[in-house]
Amino acid sequence: MAVEESGDMQKILARQRAAHARDGTPSAERRIEWLDKALDLLHTHGDELNAAMSVDFGHRSKDQSNLTDISQSIETLKHAKKHVRKWMRPDKRPAQFPLNLLGAKAKVEFQPKGVVGIISPWNFPILLAFTPLAGVLAAGNRAMIKPSEFTAQTSQLMGELIARYFGDEEVAVVTGGPSVGEAFTKLAFDHIFFTGATSIGRHVMRAAAENLIPVTLELGGKSPVVLGESADIQVAARRIMAGKLLNAGQVCLAPDYVFVPKGKTGQFVAALKSAVAAMYPEGLKDNDDYTSIINQRHFDRLHSVLDDAREQGAEVIEINPRNEDFSQQPHHKMVPYIVVDPTDDMKVMQDEIFGPILPVKTYADVRETVDYINAHAHPLGLYYFGNDSDERDLVLNNTISGGVTVNDVFFHIAQEDLPFGGVGLSGMGAYHGRDGFLEFSHKKAVFTQTGSELIAVIRPPYGEKFRKLIKFQMRR
Repeated sequence: MAVEESGDMQKILARQRAAHARDGTPSAERRIEWLDKALDLLHTHGDELNAAMSVDFGHRSKDQSNLTDISQSIETLKHAKKHVRKWMRPDKRPAQFPLNLLGAKAKVEFQPKGVVGIISPWNFPILLAFTPLAGVLAAGNRAMIKPSEFTAQTSQLMGELIARYFGDEEVAVVTGGPSVGEAFTKLAFDHIFFTGATSIGRHVMRAAAENLIPVTLELGGKSPVVLGESADIQVAARRIMAGKLLNAGQVCLAPDYVFVPKGKTGQFVAALKSAVAAMYPEGLKDNDDYTSIINQRHFDRLHSVLDDAREQGAEVIEINPRNEDFSQQPHHKMVPYIVVDPTDDMKVMQDEIFGPILPVKTYADVRETVDYINAHAHPLGLYYFGNDSDERDLVLNNTISGGVTVNDVFFHIAQEDLPFGGVGLSGMGAYHGRDGFLEFSHKKAVFTQTGSELIAVIRPPYGEKFRKLIKFQMRR
């Protein structure tokens, strides 16, 4: 549904709140029913959603969309469906001594928070709406989703499809531009989940603070790659470039820059060129496997980053295996570029790139990479390539990042039993699998007191037995 007035969103929120209060905590069967609806939606309408995403991007690989958005969302929903009964079980805890000896009991129950607002971005418009939705529904909540206006066709179709499968008391989609998004963040949800830029995350958190709403912020940043001395450069280059060119680099976890041992830059750049030629043997311009930049504004921004690097003296290497002319094209496709030995004064090293540009820096001692990473904001992801366990541990144990993949990029996000989230400027909170269930649940402490009146010792009037008990508890 298209929503232009904040009052419409308020009405939906009110209906969802009323339904949640009326129906109480949903059973496992009800939650599985919701998850099945989402699964059926994606199984039945995946091709339509892929087509819409391609229209929104100008061109987006449908095979890539199936990989990243449709199949991965299905895997997440299936995982939640398989495990939700187990996740819902209360977590028994030991009662404190001596109450435990008298029959007191303690447990943690996982209670739905109520209504969760999901703000999803344009780069993976289905994945980043349905993956958090899996955790929201598994935890027994209702949801309102505000997708990006940049992917208008996909957002509209997603809204229409969700309206077919869910009542608006269960899940609703609201569409619109920045004014709708701003109003959405001001709604009194029970939790807000946001995926997007750090700059927008600040606004979301500020708005949520007015209602003291807990937030999960999945942001981004400059995720580094450390190529160790023992790394297989050919293998590393193939895996790094596969990650860098997925969605044309428009990925929050994309390898943002690479540290290469001194003296190996030339070999590494050659391996990157070979990797691109192998993945796109027919070129990039008319290749269905290669995705466009989302719009003219982002296309221009990326080229301005390259212009800035050139003006400041960096070596900028274009990777264009078939020497295609990209000056005239129906979309915004962009060839990959390597920026060799950039300085921190260059734009390419200041903000998240979010495109097919890869800076390559050199180091003499791996400790230099650790010092550099620690001198900057904590990244969402960190990647180490190599077979030297001491070197690997040095890098991993002395840096802080949202997550790590060793000898590849991205793959930690695809593991449903690993939490996914950032730290510091790359985000707060985590989801996926049970961690998503916990993120969207209220962990309610429940204590059942003993029936024994021996506990009367802790009530006035205080006597010698009370003092002995306190002395015992205060012992060293």
